[in-house]
Amino acid sequence: MYLQPAFAEDRLEVRHGLMRAFPLATLILADAGGVTADLIPFMLYADEGDSGLGVLRAHVARANPLWRKLETATSCLVVFQGPESYISPSWYETKRTTHKVVPTWNYAMVQARGSGRVVDDPFWLRRLLDRMTAFHESGMPQPWELDDAPIDFMAATMKAIVGIEIPIDSLVGKWKVSQNRGAADQRGVVAGLGDDPMAQLVAERLKPE
Repeated sequence: MYLQPAFAEDRLEVRHGLMRAFPLATLILADAGGVTADLIPFMLYADEGDSGLGVLRAHVARANPLWRKLETATSCLVVFQGPESYISPSWYETKRTTHKVVPTWNYAMVQARGSGRVVDDPFWLRRLLDRMTAFHESGMPQPWELDDAPIDFMAATMKAIVGIEIPIDSLVGKWKVSQNRGAADQRGVVAGLGDDPMAQLVAERLKPE
Protein backbone atom coordinates (compact mmCIF):
# COMPACT_ATOMS: atom_id res chain seq x y z
CA MET A 1 0.00 0.00 0.00
CA TYR A 2 1.27 3.45 -0.91
CA LEU A 3 1.40 5.34 2.38
CA GLN A 4 2.57 8.93 2.65
CA PRO A 5 3.84 9.81 6.17
CA ALA A 6 1.14 12.46 6.61
CA PHE A 7 -1.57 9.82 6.30
CA ALA A 8 -0.05 7.14 8.54
CA GLU A 9 -2.05 6.22 11.66
CA ASP A 10 0.34 4.72 14.20
CA ARG A 11 -1.90 4.63 17.27
CA LEU A 12 -2.84 1.02 17.90
CA GLU A 13 -6.04 1.91 19.73
CA VAL A 14 -7.26 3.96 16.74
CA ARG A 15 -6.52 1.15 14.29
CA HIS A 16 -8.23 -1.38 16.56
CA GLY A 17 -11.18 1.00 16.93
CA LEU A 18 -11.77 1.04 13.18
CA MET A 19 -11.54 -2.75 13.01
CA ARG A 20 -14.21 -3.10 15.70
CA ALA A 21 -16.45 -0.45 14.15
CA PHE A 22 -16.19 -1.93 10.63
CA PRO A 23 -15.70 -5.68 11.22
CA LEU A 24 -16.82 -6.81 7.74
CA ALA A 25 -13.40 -7.02 6.12
CA THR A 26 -11.99 -8.32 2.84
CA LEU A 27 -9.82 -11.41 3.27
CA ILE A 28 -7.37 -11.71 0.38
CA LEU A 29 -5.54 -14.99 -0.21
CA ALA A 30 -3.06 -16.01 -2.88
CA ASP A 31 -1.70 -19.44 -3.76
CA ALA A 32 -0.80 -21.41 -6.86
CA GLY A 33 -4.47 -21.43 -7.86
CA GLY A 34 -4.72 -17.62 -7.98
CA VAL A 35 -6.00 -14.78 -5.81
CA THR A 36 -9.35 -14.64 -4.01
CA ALA A 37 -11.09 -11.85 -2.09
CA ASP A 38 -13.96 -12.57 0.29
CA LEU A 39 -15.99 -10.39 2.66
CA ILE A 40 -15.98 -11.90 6.15
CA PRO A 41 -17.03 -10.46 9.54
CA PHE A 42 -14.04 -10.73 11.88
CA MET A 43 -13.75 -10.58 15.65
CA LEU A 44 -10.67 -8.85 17.03
CA TYR A 45 -8.99 -10.30 20.12
CA ALA A 46 -6.79 -7.31 20.88
CA ASP A 47 -4.96 -8.74 23.89
CA GLU A 48 -3.89 -12.02 22.26
CA GLY A 49 -1.03 -12.98 19.96
CA ASP A 50 2.74 -12.75 20.22
CA SER A 51 3.11 -9.54 18.22
CA GLY A 52 1.04 -7.34 20.53
CA LEU A 53 -1.20 -6.46 17.60
CA GLY A 54 -3.99 -8.94 18.31
CA VAL A 55 -5.60 -11.99 16.71
CA LEU A 56 -8.45 -12.12 14.19
CA ARG A 57 -11.04 -14.90 14.31
CA ALA A 58 -13.99 -15.67 12.07
CA HIS A 59 -15.98 -18.51 10.58
CA VAL A 60 -17.01 -19.49 7.08
CA ALA A 61 -19.33 -22.07 5.58
CA ARG A 62 -17.82 -25.52 5.32
CA ALA A 63 -18.96 -25.51 1.69
CA ASN A 64 -16.83 -22.40 1.05
CA PRO A 65 -13.51 -23.41 -0.58
CA LEU A 66 -11.85 -20.43 1.09
CA TRP A 67 -10.85 -22.38 4.19
CA ARG A 68 -9.05 -25.01 2.14
CA LYS A 69 -7.21 -22.25 0.28
CA LEU A 70 -6.22 -20.82 3.67
CA GLU A 71 -4.43 -24.07 4.45
CA THR A 72 -2.11 -23.64 1.46
CA ALA A 73 -1.76 -19.82 1.37
CA THR A 74 1.56 -18.50 2.67
CA SER A 75 -0.01 -15.37 4.18
CA CYS A 76 -3.27 -13.47 4.55
CA LEU A 77 -4.19 -9.85 3.92
CA VAL A 78 -7.30 -8.56 5.70
CA VAL A 79 -8.53 -5.11 4.69
CA PHE A 80 -10.85 -3.15 6.98
CA GLN A 81 -12.52 -0.20 5.23
CA GLY A 82 -13.74 2.69 7.39
CA PRO A 83 -15.48 5.95 6.45
CA GLU A 84 -14.89 7.27 2.93
CA SER A 85 -16.12 10.27 1.00
CA TYR A 86 -15.64 12.24 -2.19
CA ILE A 87 -14.08 15.66 -1.52
CA SER A 88 -15.15 18.49 -3.81
CA PRO A 89 -12.58 21.19 -4.64
CA SER A 90 -15.36 23.75 -4.24
CA TRP A 91 -15.09 23.23 -0.46
CA TYR A 92 -11.52 24.53 -0.33
CA GLU A 93 -10.74 28.13 0.54
CA THR A 94 -7.87 27.76 -1.94
CA LYS A 95 -10.40 27.55 -4.78
CA ARG A 96 -11.40 31.15 -4.11
CA THR A 97 -7.79 32.34 -4.05
CA THR A 98 -5.79 30.37 -6.62
CA HIS A 99 -8.21 27.87 -8.21
CA LYS A 100 -5.32 25.38 -8.10
CA VAL A 101 -7.37 22.55 -6.65
CA VAL A 102 -8.76 19.22 -7.86
CA PRO A 103 -11.21 16.65 -6.46
CA THR A 104 -9.96 13.84 -4.24
CA TRP A 105 -11.24 11.04 -2.02
CA ASN A 106 -10.85 10.77 1.73
CA TYR A 107 -10.87 7.43 3.51
CA ALA A 108 -9.68 5.47 6.53
CA MET A 109 -8.53 1.87 6.34
CA VAL A 110 -6.51 -0.76 8.15
CA GLN A 111 -4.55 -3.61 6.57
CA ALA A 112 -3.77 -6.64 8.74
CA ARG A 113 -1.36 -9.37 7.67
CA GLY A 114 -0.55 -12.74 9.16
CA SER A 115 -0.46 -16.48 8.61
CA GLY A 116 -3.88 -18.05 9.03
CA ARG A 117 -4.98 -21.44 10.25
CA VAL A 118 -8.18 -23.45 10.07
CA VAL A 119 -9.93 -24.39 13.32
CA ASP A 120 -12.39 -27.28 13.13
CA ASP A 121 -13.32 -27.47 16.81
CA PRO A 122 -16.97 -27.15 17.97
CA PHE A 123 -16.01 -25.74 21.39
CA TRP A 124 -13.76 -23.09 19.81
CA LEU A 125 -16.51 -22.20 17.35
CA ARG A 126 -19.14 -21.96 20.06
CA ARG A 127 -17.01 -19.53 22.09
CA LEU A 128 -16.42 -17.43 18.98
CA LEU A 129 -20.10 -17.35 18.02
CA ASP A 130 -21.16 -16.48 21.57
CA ARG A 131 -18.69 -13.59 21.68
CA MET A 132 -19.53 -12.27 18.21
CA THR A 133 -23.24 -12.46 18.87
CA ALA A 134 -22.98 -10.72 22.24
CA PHE A 135 -20.86 -7.95 20.69
CA HIS A 136 -23.18 -7.24 17.77
CA GLU A 137 -26.44 -7.72 19.71
CA SER A 138 -25.37 -5.51 22.62
CA GLY A 139 -27.29 -2.49 21.33
CA MET A 140 -30.52 -4.33 20.59
CA PRO A 141 -33.60 -3.82 22.82
CA GLN A 142 -33.79 -7.60 23.34
CA PRO A 143 -30.39 -9.10 22.46
CA TRP A 144 -30.59 -12.43 20.67
CA GLU A 145 -28.48 -15.34 21.96
CA LEU A 146 -27.49 -18.63 20.39
CA ASP A 147 -29.55 -20.47 23.00
CA ASP A 148 -32.68 -18.78 21.60
CA ALA A 149 -32.47 -21.11 18.59
CA PRO A 150 -33.53 -24.79 18.77
CA ILE A 151 -30.74 -27.11 19.93
CA ASP A 152 -30.94 -29.42 16.91
CA PHE A 153 -30.92 -26.44 14.53
CA MET A 154 -27.81 -24.97 16.16
CA ALA A 155 -26.09 -28.37 16.17
CA ALA A 156 -26.63 -28.66 12.41
CA THR A 157 -25.49 -25.08 11.90
CA MET A 158 -22.28 -25.65 13.86
CA LYS A 159 -21.43 -28.66 11.71
CA ALA A 160 -21.82 -26.53 8.59
CA ILE A 161 -19.13 -23.96 9.51
CA VAL A 162 -15.36 -23.88 9.99
CA GLY A 163 -13.30 -21.45 12.04
CA ILE A 164 -10.33 -19.41 10.87
CA GLU A 165 -7.72 -17.66 12.98
CA ILE A 166 -5.11 -15.10 11.91
CA PRO A 167 -2.52 -13.89 14.46
CA ILE A 168 -1.65 -10.37 13.25
CA ASP A 169 2.01 -9.88 12.31
CA SER A 170 1.61 -6.47 10.64
CA LEU A 171 -1.03 -3.78 11.09
CA VAL A 172 -0.97 -0.66 8.93
CA GLY A 173 -3.42 2.22 9.24
CA LYS A 174 -4.00 4.87 6.58
CA TRP A 175 -6.20 7.88 7.40
CA LYS A 176 -6.31 10.09 4.29
CA VAL A 177 -8.45 12.82 5.82
CA SER A 178 -7.21 16.15 4.42
CA GLN A 179 -4.05 16.35 6.58
CA ASN A 180 -2.22 17.64 3.49
CA ARG A 181 -4.46 20.72 3.26
CA GLY A 182 -4.16 24.02 5.10
CA ALA A 183 -6.40 24.88 8.05
CA ALA A 184 -8.84 26.96 5.97
CA ASP A 185 -9.24 24.17 3.42
CA GLN A 186 -9.73 21.62 6.21
CA ARG A 187 -12.50 23.72 7.76
CA GLY A 188 -14.13 23.99 4.34
CA VAL A 189 -14.07 20.20 4.00
CA VAL A 190 -15.68 19.76 7.43
CA ALA A 191 -18.43 22.22 6.52
CA GLY A 192 -18.94 20.67 3.09
CA LEU A 193 -19.23 17.14 4.47
CA GLY A 194 -21.93 18.12 6.96
CA ASP A 195 -23.15 15.04 8.85
CA ASP A 196 -20.95 12.60 6.95
CA PRO A 197 -18.80 10.53 9.37
CA MET A 198 -15.74 11.68 7.45
CA ALA A 199 -16.30 15.22 8.76
CA GLN A 200 -15.42 14.06 12.28
CA LEU A 201 -12.20 12.43 11.13
CA VAL A 202 -11.12 15.62 9.38
CA ALA A 203 -12.14 17.76 12.37
CA GLU A 204 -10.04 15.64 14.71
CA ARG A 205 -6.95 16.55 12.69
CA LEU A 206 -7.51 20.25 12.07
CA LYS A 207 -4.36 22.33 11.91
CA PRO A 208 -4.12 25.39 14.19
CA GLU A 209 -5.11 28.73 12.73
